[in-house]
Amino acid sequence: MLRSIVFMKKRFGIDIDGTVTSPDALLPFINNEYQLTLTLDDITEYELTNVIDIPPAEFYDWFTKTEPVIYAESPLAVGAKEVLNRWKEEFELYFISARSKSLLEVTNKWFNQNDIKFHHIELIGSHHKVETAKKYKVDLFFEDKHDNAVTIHKELGIPVLLFDTPYNRDPIPEGVVRVKDWKEAEEWVKNWIKKS
Repeated sequence: MLRSIVFMKKRFGIDIDGTVTSPDALLPFINNEYQLTLTLDDITEYELTNVIDIPPAEFYDWFTKTEPVIYAESPLAVGAKEVLNRWKEEFELYFISARSKSLLEVTNKWFNQNDIKFHHIELIGSHHKVETAKKYKVDLFFEDKHDNAVTIHKELGIPVLLFDTPYNRDPIPEGVVRVKDWKEAEEWVKNWIKKS
């Protein structure tokens, strides 16, 4: 009697901002609003108000009002579209973002306009992604926020690829893997799949 073996597709949890979108996507908006000339190298902490001299309340007020425009116009990270679209048949792509749920329409529209395929988008309105990653049983996570990457790895015991930027260069534990771009991420995934 022949038994068929069913291979479950690996499920990837993928952050959006600074991971799928370019990590400097915010800067043109900030520079324009506050007459600054910031580059990504100037952003050495994730919390922007620790790096730029703008009162936090003022900055968050501006950011909340400007968010839909920023997300509608964010450029893709180099190589993201090509890699993600190569993965769309082989893996399940679950995009898990700290964006507010109210931004789902603008987010869906951005994915469609950029022709990026997805299996699910979850906007959770906070940076606490562990519960959502656990709920969807993701096997691997892609992130740009250092503490998120470390926490997801520690809490769920899954590998996390951390996209290298000036704002996330604190030390990382084994199991969190720093990659410089999507091409390097794709190579890492190929090797990981072979081993597993």
